[in-house]
Amino acid sequence: MKVQEFLTSKIEVVDGNNSVYEAAEKMVDRRIRSVAVRFSSTEGDFGVLTSRDIVFKVLAKGTNPKKVKVSEIASKPVVCVDKDTDMEDAATLMEKSNIARLFVCDEGKIIGIISLLDVMAAELIAHARGNHVS
Repeated sequence: MKVQEFLTSKIEVVDGNNSVYEAAEKMVDRRIRSVAVRFSSTEGDFGVLTSRDIVFKVLAKGTNPKKVKVSEIASKPVVCVDKDTDMEDAATLMEKSNIARLFVCDEGKIIGIISLLDVMAAELIAHARGNHVS
């Protein structure tokens, strides 16, 4: 199974100059755990901001999220895989990189994102189809 079968193509993007508060509002409103961060107008200059980043790097430290820019705490660069990558290879990369999401790229452009939940869904479907080897 390929990552393109499980990716989420609607990716929320925030500007790196936005406040963490603004990003958190967007994430809570849309009930999502991460957003892509655009650092500049240059194509491909993206990072990622996660709910974990916001909680651990700002809120748990008692810092005012309105005074912290997204660019100060976002991870860069994003980890990207080709749309034709096998889900098993994607899962291995996530484990080795200790990350919960991968951006999916096609010809250098981000076209989607897959998460740990997507990896689990792929595994369940593989089991149901009898395609799982174990």
